[in-house]
Amino acid sequence: MLLVAATDLELCGHPGLVCGVGPVEAAAAVARELALRPPSAVIHVGIAGAHGITPGGLVIGSEAVYSDISAEIPVIERIEPDSELLASIRAALPEALVLPIGTSASVGGSARDVHHGPRVEAMEGFSVLRACALAEVPAIEVRAISNELSEGDRSRWRIGRALEAISDALPRLLAAAPQ
Repeated sequence: MLLVAATDLELCGHPGLVCGVGPVEAAAAVARELALRPPSAVIHVGIAGAHGITPGGLVIGSEAVYSDISAEIPVIERIEPDSELLASIRAALPEALVLPIGTSASVGGSARDVHHGPRVEAMEGFSVLRACALAEVPAIEVRAISNELSEGDRSRWRIGRALEAISDALPRLLAAAPQ
């Protein structure tokens, strides 16, 4: 099983892959890792902004939505997590909400569409789940909320509280994942 996070802080002391910040870095790092050492499953964790969810709240991604893409031709803009992995993680984190999580290359990228897009926004989830889907590796995204999507004042973000929530959840997440 491979634990993936954008930053070392989000791994909370657990071994795993630091994929970098943003969709391009995440896709490249995860695709490389999957090609070199395919795991039985991937759990992608990190912090996120959300609309109407208290900082420290946990969200399990019911799907990853690529919020930045727009094209006149059909494109893949949504990826669902592996259904068995989703069921295991839901059982391990019964307090977590299960919602779509938007992926945007810019912080607050979905804030302009807060009432029509996903309530939760992060920067890597779609890329991680897409790389895993192409490699046929089960994957899921779990986020801890640090801020309100529309909050531009970063001094008001509760990043410490979000990291604490991830740290508290990781033992249960790891125990629920296939080995």
